[in-house]
Amino acid sequence: MGSLFRSETMCLAQLFLQSGTAYECLSALGEKGLVQFRDLNQNVSSFQRKFVGEVKRCEELERILAYLVQEINRADIPLPEGETSPPAPPLKQVLEMQEQLQKLEVELREVTKNKEKLRKNLLELIEYTHMLRVTKTFVKRNVEFEPTYEEFPPLENDSLLDYSCMQRLGAKLGFVSGLINQGKVEAFEKMLWRVCKGYTIVTYAELDEPLEDPETGEVVKWYVFLISFWGEQIGHKVKKICDCYHCHVYPYPNTAEERKEIQEGLNTRIQDLYTVLHKTEDYLRQVLCKAAESVYSHVIQVKKMKAIYHMLNMCSFDVTNKCLIAEVWCPEADLHDLRRALQEGSVRRPWPRRDQREGLGLLWGSQRKKVGMPSSGERALS
Repeated sequence: MGSLFRSETMCLAQLFLQSGTAYECLSALGEKGLVQFRDLNQNVSSFQRKFVGEVKRCEELERILAYLVQEINRADIPLPEGETSPPAPPLKQVLEMQEQLQKLEVELREVTKNKEKLRKNLLELIEYTHMLRVTKTFVKRNVEFEPTYEEFPPLENDSLLDYSCMQRLGAKLGFVSGLINQGKVEAFEKMLWRVCKGYTIVTYAELDEPLEDPETGEVVKWYVFLISFWGEQIGHKVKKICDCYHCHVYPYPNTAEERKEIQEGLNTRIQDLYTVLHKTEDYLRQVLCKAAESVYSHVIQVKKMKAIYHMLNMCSFDVTNKCLIAEVWCPEADLHDLRRALQEGSVRRPWPRRDQREGLGLLWGSQRKKVGMPSSGERALS
């Protein structure tokens, strides 16, 4: 590798690169670490430079690779480092690599979305089974009745009624059941009392074990509640209050036979979801393991490719737009290595034209400068 110490005798070299081989030549220079580029387009905005589209493409690839690395780490898959410093990808492989990464991202997002949906459905079914198990002990009615609409007297003076009293009044009984976060129980009960004015009966029971929230994924303590109300308007108010307190509301069966039928159906669906979820997780892990084999090399390659296009944006075009002109600082002792690196870069392109093989794309000149040596403000390709 060339030296860039201040004690070295430096020269400002001017490179003339053909447009077709400029990428390969700068890739070779970057691997050698010989030069430091000067910006010949200081008055041009970053968004108006020649290769801004290619830089955006590299940024898009970096975004995809960052997503892949995040998913691989989340799955606790070891990330093999692979080759420590792979070269920048040839231009003919860039589009192929971009298509592969985009296809992989779409597939991973789709599989992950399906997995989260299955997992959410599974957690909801598990909550439903706990709710049915707990509420079974809340109300024991010996006689089944059909809900009816009848007028009943004001209940402000006797709000704490039992279920037999409801039956005698002949009101349309309704039930809302579900789960609520432990920290919201007290405020939830107060709101029901104030809004419904005593036309409800609320029963609570704490679950034995905490459950994972299907919405947030947090493991929290839950209370199972059963709200008995009479009157259609009261029922609408109860449901709105449940929505405000983010309760997980589930249908409440009216008969023991209906409860048993629902419980059996839930058990079958839970077993099926467990099977499908395990298969989905296995497939997702296979895809991530395959992606982990090459993601490290792709990250380095994309960074090098982005650096090359940043350096190309610092070059200027001649009047014919067929040749790029670059100015670089280079130690005089490394001028021979600079010429050889440019020759190596020109022959990397498959099937070079005759003028490229003869070196017409490698015209360069140099001149010594006693002032304006490279500083921290200059940019290096290494």
